Amino acid sequence: MKPFYSNSYEATTVVKSGSMRRSKTNKRHRIKTFLTIFTSCGFALLASAQEKPKDSLEGKKINLDEVVVSASRATDKIPVTFTNIDREEIQKVNLGQDIPVLLNYMPSVVSTTFDGTGIGPTDFRIRGADNSRINVTINGIPYNDADSQTTFFVNLQDFASSIENIQIQRGVGTSTNGAGAFGASVNILTDNYSEEAFAQLSNSFGSFNSRKHSIRFGTGMLNDHFAFSGRLSRIKSDGYIDRAFSDLRSYFLDGVYKDENTLIKAVVFGGEEITGLSFFGLNAAGLEENRTFNNDGLYLDSDGNTQFYDRQTDNYKQDHYQLHITQQFDKHWTGNISLHYTKGRGFFEQYIESDPSFFNGDLAFYRLPNFESNGETIERSDLVTERFLNSNFYGTVFSLNYNDSKWDAVFGGGFNRYDGEQYGEVTVAEFAQLPSIPFRFYENGSDKRDFNVYAKATYQLNGQFSLFGDLQLRTINYEASGGLFDPSGALNVDENFSFFNPKTGITYRPNNQNSIYFSYARANREPARVDFETGAPEPESLNDFELGWRYISPNFQLNTNVYYLDFKNQLVLTGELDEVGFPIRQNSGQSYRLGLEIDANITWDKFSIRPNLAISTNKNQDFLVEDGTDGFTNLGNTNISFSPEIIAGNILSYNASDNFSASLYSKYVGEQFMTNTDSNAIDAYFVNDVNVQYTLANISIIKSIVFTGQVNNIFDLEYENNGYVFFGESFFYPQAGINFLLGATLNF
Repeated sequence: MKPFYSNSYEATTVVKSGSMRRSKTNKRHRIKTFLTIFTSCGFALLASAQEKPKDSLEGKKINLDEVVVSASRATDKIPVTFTNIDREEIQKVNLGQDIPVLLNYMPSVVSTTFDGTGIGPTDFRIRGADNSRINVTINGIPYNDADSQTTFFVNLQDFASSIENIQIQRGVGTSTNGAGAFGASVNILTDNYSEEAFAQLSNSFGSFNSRKHSIRFGTGMLNDHFAFSGRLSRIKSDGYIDRAFSDLRSYFLDGVYKDENTLIKAVVFGGEEITGLSFFGLNAAGLEENRTFNNDGLYLDSDGNTQFYDRQTDNYKQDHYQLHITQQFDKHWTGNISLHYTKGRGFFEQYIESDPSFFNGDLAFYRLPNFESNGETIERSDLVTERFLNSNFYGTVFSLNYNDSKWDAVFGGGFNRYDGEQYGEVTVAEFAQLPSIPFRFYENGSDKRDFNVYAKATYQLNGQFSLFGDLQLRTINYEASGGLFDPSGALNVDENFSFFNPKTGITYRPNNQNSIYFSYARANREPARVDFETGAPEPESLNDFELGWRYISPNFQLNTNVYYLDFKNQLVLTGELDEVGFPIRQNSGQSYRLGLEIDANITWDKFSIRPNLAISTNKNQDFLVEDGTDGFTNLGNTNISFSPEIIAGNILSYNASDNFSASLYSKYVGEQFMTNTDSNAIDAYFVNDVNVQYTLANISIIKSIVFTGQVNNIFDLEYENNGYVFFGESFFYPQAGINFLLGATLNF
């Protein structure tokens, strides 16, 4: 299910107040000390964090937890289009579905699921941009896979239970770590520490044998300095699609040391996912015959009977380690340095049918020799393969913040490195003789180094005008080599990219209710591994122009903006998939996206209504396609794939009391083409969900029990929201009809 979204335009960084008396010499010394800490990766600060500063910052209130992400966050003074979601809004509907589904009702968002329910593999697009162009950070640390640039939220099992808040910046946004944002940035902040001890037990059950079990705990503040908290979760579901099951386990642990001016926070989280593969869609005839049918793992036995391989699964583990050190130097200066390491490893297993009309069992394709049997040359065989990915991602990000009555400035950057290996093995062959068991038929590796520095600032020109500037320099070295899944090709990439990304804008606030802003931002982005595997890609560049108006009053808030995105060499989705199911992209030359976004929050009495609307035109200009004779045909202006012209949503809520609320969620997504030639369309759809919540408070030793009921797709609509094209034919991913989830959370 999907959360309420917030139209809050308040700053999510620090609240500045109070005073401090320090000499200029002492101030310069502390700043110099912090810069030295950057160089030494924070160990000096870690060692000295136990010492209290000589001067107290009495009266100054600052949320050091928010400083961890403040460098990448936007406020109402920055001319950026953004939306905030806080913890309360997320938990109201958190019953086990994945983060892209929880964000579905945000403006310009289209989410999809591969099991049909939102548990397991999911995906989303914002402003028509696929998830590889949406920059995701967790506590300021890049989450996108550096090699593919894709976000795999299935590896963040039940992560919504450990989120403090989320900010979505649509468009380029402000400078952030990781690859450039071409559709949006999603900035996630994990749990703040709690001053009081707590325990929470959550359970939910629903359609398709779905269930979620989670336990959270926190020690509260110990000896005024230390706090620890954690979570363990288990989510299982059979899925709407046949054999698209999910078995997800996850953990989250953090420990905090704080004194008056220092926060040291260690965060460890991760988990394991085992999911049934369901990446084969259905064509139009298949949808009519059986919407839940899953071709993945299908084969014919020796008697010609249809069978399904019972280990057609994805198996992956990922562990994240983060260390954040935040220091407030005086009432103007704060700084943060973060160290991180992510370990990923796993494989997916498939049965390969020898029938060439279904799956390629050609022995040569798997580097296996043909052989003679009863005087016949055998060139094909049923096979079982496992394809592995092992990766390490590590680095540091840092920021130094300055704030006074006129200036709000951030100086920062980061260095991150990814090294990974991929290889495939044949483990079983029906007819072929394997040279070894298992037999490795391809392997390759990647090494990516990403460095960026930036400086950005907001200057309050007077009581009404503020100016914004942001300069980022980013350099990337990317090496990838080795054999591909297809034996006809090999990868040999050694590329260096240097990008300069300037941003500027102005905000006009004639009064406390109105805010008008205009901004220009430049973004550049390197191709991903999949782009090199399927072609000779060029880097992308984007000029983003945003004009917006925000209005806020006690009972009515409005945010509306017009954007124009001017692309050069945009890597657009072709609608096709490669051999392992990754979407294929191609440079489209010149293209643009022009849109209007409106979202509002209207409250009266016990009711609230939160509509949003996105209207856009998304065009490739002078789009060229191969004509089959080594030439090209100019199709003129065509629609960019997977970019609906209309996306609308609404949340109608009734809050009868502090204990009871009910909400109706509505989402409309217009027709979208799966190719860039105005063909192979996904039909428009309109889906409605209902969420009801009731709270019992102060029951014996229990602080509260929260009951949640949720019915998705209440009108039992048959619809598809994603798909692909195979040899010109459309295949779709059907979504579940009416289904429900029921949950209870006990708070101690």
